[in-house]
Amino acid sequence: MAIMLTTTTTTTTFFLFLLVNSLLFYQSLARPRNPNSLILGLAPASRASLPSLPKASTSPRKKPADVLDMMEPLREVRDGYLISLSIGTPPQVIQVYMDTGSDLTWVPCGNISFDCIECDDYRNNRMMASFSPSHSSSSYRDSCTSSFCVDVHSSDNPLDPCTMAGCSLSNIVKAKCSWPCPSFAYTYGAGGVVTGTLTRDTLRVHGSNLGVTQEIPKFCFGCVGSTYREPIGIAGFGRGALSLPSQLGFLQKGFSHCFLPFRYANNPNFSSPLVIGDTALTSKEDMQFTPMLKSPMYPNYYYVGLEAITVGNVSAIEVPSSLREFDSLGNGGMLVDSGTTYTHLPEPFYSQVLSVLQSLISYPRATEMEMRTGFDLCYKLPCQNNSILTGDLLPSITFHFLNNVSLVLSRGNHFYAMSAPTNSTVVKCLLFQCMDDGDYGPAGVLGSFQQQDVEVVYDLEKERIGFRPMDCASAASFQGLNKT
Repeated sequence: MAIMLTTTTTTTTFFLFLLVNSLLFYQSLARPRNPNSLILGLAPASRASLPSLPKASTSPRKKPADVLDMMEPLREVRDGYLISLSIGTPPQVIQVYMDTGSDLTWVPCGNISFDCIECDDYRNNRMMASFSPSHSSSSYRDSCTSSFCVDVHSSDNPLDPCTMAGCSLSNIVKAKCSWPCPSFAYTYGAGGVVTGTLTRDTLRVHGSNLGVTQEIPKFCFGCVGSTYREPIGIAGFGRGALSLPSQLGFLQKGFSHCFLPFRYANNPNFSSPLVIGDTALTSKEDMQFTPMLKSPMYPNYYYVGLEAITVGNVSAIEVPSSLREFDSLGNGGMLVDSGTTYTHLPEPFYSQVLSVLQSLISYPRATEMEMRTGFDLCYKLPCQNNSILTGDLLPSITFHFLNNVSLVLSRGNHFYAMSAPTNSTVVKCLLFQCMDDGDYGPAGVLGSFQQQDVEVVYDLEKERIGFRPMDCASAASFQGLNKT
């Protein structure tokens, strides 16, 4: 999720580093192909220093006539779900995270010059391709007069790159700036930062079946040269003007996804279905929908209200009001975020849930695993024939949302086996975490792990979200996404 961060000395030092890297990156990357090409390379600055927030789209863009409903396969990796973006002429295929908690779509740019700081896990195994705008005949730099440029630079202050480039935001809004759109910096809730420039190019997407391809000209995305803790690109599925659904004209429609369980991670034969458009909203009469809450702080993102959590047969644990409403500053609500792996709950409610679980589970704690993984509740469970399937040994967990909507988590969506069984014993940990942002921003987050084997429908026209337990592997096979 993209949020504002507090500016610190460390952040300032980091952005100075990114400034140098961005200038070197764009100077080496940009190669004008015609008189209309624009030279890349203006100084980035942090959104952390910007006091205002981007506004929600109030007048949705018209959907291009050739953009019909879409279905895209999502590939599961260890901490999220990847969508393949086919960009440029000829097409370059880049895999990025599908993220409902942000707006900007961005891809790594430059196979050699792309640099990610504190991304050691990926440095030795560069699993993702990078985009080369110089190899695409349809790629060009977005202009300062573009509404997307205004959106990505959401404030006018001395540190804003628009001002540094000689074009204040007020001049951009008045279409008086002749510069290309200055470089941007985009921050994420877990501390990640990306810097790059807005680029336009042709995007190719699938139709309602994989045999049909549609071309989207002039799609706007971030061409990113330097990042901090963000080694893989992101497709933003929020409701802001820069998001993929917004640019394709689906803000008055909706989309749905059905995430495969973690056991399918990195399996190329299985994909999770992502459906965009009218098809995502049809035949949903039996689905339970809870209303979307409108966050005054983050109006582009998807919030719901959590009323209670039931553990096993114990009476429902009432949640704090902050998980179903916002305070005067806009803090609160439960964010539905595919870009966050695990569900996060605020204190002291999080500890109350742990206490109830401990009172109902009599198996020995696996404290060594807790120390190693950072999860707060792990148990050693007996298993037959060294199978990780432990049946009903652990209590169920049910989320109760506004409008009497209940979601019973699949058995594999709360406690998960951390390793293969040994000596007829398997260690499972609760994959929930505590919110660590204090009272700022969302009070809780419904992460992608707890959305596995659940059809989640985002009805943007009626501003509601539906949940329905589903065998997502079977759903993918029915839609022709699986190769076996």
